[in-house]
Amino acid sequence: MSRCEKSVTIINKLGLHARAATKLAQLCQKYQAQVTLILDDKEADASSIMALMLLAGSQGKIVNIVTEGSDAEQALEGICKLFTDKFDEAE
Repeated sequence: MSRCEKSVTIINKLGLHARAATKLAQLCQKYQAQVTLILDDKEADASSIMALMLLAGSQGKIVNIVTEGSDAEQALEGICKLFTDKFDEAE
């Protein structure tokens, strides 16, 4: 079973708010891999919108993304792209 890990900075203005958390959770559900986000000392299952919102990830915060499973690499790539693309939001 493969495990991948990467740190990304939240660059969109609103951070991990409801719309961004929903997009992230929906993306995670497309993969077999278990995705966990770690922010400061809090961990969240990335397929849970509520858990993501509780992380209170604001702009400029660094989030550690951990993916575990058969498609861990693809999952990590897709999630990092979502962060880089600012959750496809027009700012």
